[in-house]
Amino acid sequence: MSRSAHPAGPRHGDVLPEGHYLAPPSDLNALDPKVWSRTVTRDANGVATVGGITVTALAAEFGTPAYVLDEADFRARARAWHRAFGAEGVAADVYYAGKAFLSKAVVRWLHEEGLSVDVCSPGELAVALAAGMPPERIALHGNNKSVAELEQAVKAGVGHIVIDSTLEIERLAEIAERQGVRQPVLIRVTVGVEAHTHEFIATAHEDQKFGFSLAQGSAARAVRDVLGRDSLELRGLHSHIGSQIFDTAAFEVAAHRVVALLARIRDEHGVELPEIDLGGGLGIAYTSEDDPREPGEIATALAEIVRRECAAKELATPRLSVEPGRAIVGPTAFTLYRVGTVKPLPGLRTYVSVDGGMSDNIRTALYDADYSVALVSRTSQAEPMLVRVVGKHCESGDIVVRDAFLPADLTPGDLIAVPATGAYCRSMASNYNHALRPPVLAVADGAARVIVRRETEEDLLRLDIG
Repeated sequence: MSRSAHPAGPRHGDVLPEGHYLAPPSDLNALDPKVWSRTVTRDANGVATVGGITVTALAAEFGTPAYVLDEADFRARARAWHRAFGAEGVAADVYYAGKAFLSKAVVRWLHEEGLSVDVCSPGELAVALAAGMPPERIALHGNNKSVAELEQAVKAGVGHIVIDSTLEIERLAEIAERQGVRQPVLIRVTVGVEAHTHEFIATAHEDQKFGFSLAQGSAARAVRDVLGRDSLELRGLHSHIGSQIFDTAAFEVAAHRVVALLARIRDEHGVELPEIDLGGGLGIAYTSEDDPREPGEIATALAEIVRRECAAKELATPRLSVEPGRAIVGPTAFTLYRVGTVKPLPGLRTYVSVDGGMSDNIRTALYDADYSVALVSRTSQAEPMLVRVVGKHCESGDIVVRDAFLPADLTPGDLIAVPATGAYCRSMASNYNHALRPPVLAVADGAARVIVRRETEEDLLRLDIG
């Protein structure tokens, strides 16, 4: 549904028109496995469980709101990505995109499951190193890496630094020379392809802050510059084309253009670069209407695309890297809320206010993201009612789930949960209205533990030095 301005004003644009596509599900108590983590089910009393623990027990012990992360599901998804690319007959690496959600526990799981990690800030790098990720399995991104950040990365021995600007080439070369190392790097290339779900447009995407333009020739100039620096080792090219992508069509266009640059580098410089990184952005199901691809399907398609494009240019197939973040952690977590206020607006919808909001999930306000929601502390046979799940912040845009259905007997004190909130929700959480950021709970095999604790008022006051 388009969210463009309504000619009669914003209120009319927000009201669902008669005959709108959104219809109540056939069973409000069902938990669609497409959007919930793999161990989520209901017990004999109708209470949702995850990792063998009821949500009521989690709420009683840890409070709400809380991010609940299914460790077994996370590990299974990470393992599936690792195995999928290991089975395709090409050398490959899977880098988990740390910006989706990063903690020391998650880094340890990734290490144990054979994945590497990419980071894009000094803080993310510090977490990865503190958790024991081998530095050679860390890649550093960023369009504005400071001298201090680059010094930290080179000193730590990170496996790749993804170069994003001419100034960064100069900075990094000087730092690596001063530290007496030859730093492996990739060059981020803007290929003129941007993908969003099922569509890609191959023009008009040069106007962005990331990477070197292929069409304008700056990527080729960056290659010449890096190859001329003794302290930098050019390992390959990097491309990223978008987010929440459900097919590989745009990746094919991107790979075609990146491989063409690899061939040009060979012809001009006599060098066959050994690596290509096609980035991340692969989508997940936020609602039952979404239809993401499985890791094996993606791996097969991308490996075949790269093999075919390289064969056409008579190039050896390079080592292939991908960077799933959301695709791994997104489906593995849900946010558990307690209902505070239920406010019917006759003829419109019912507003359901919870004890969190845009401070723990900014994506609906920021991206107009769609989510699902379910009553999880019990089942209900009541009729469905159209709801908008909102938070407790002083913003009319404080919306968690814009349009959904919940049972008409929903009452204050009920627990509801929003699935598929593992990616970008805790990462982008804030202290707006001095809200305390929720904890992240890892659940597995009938046990729960805090891996990121809930903030306290003491935490807020400690930073406010007066």
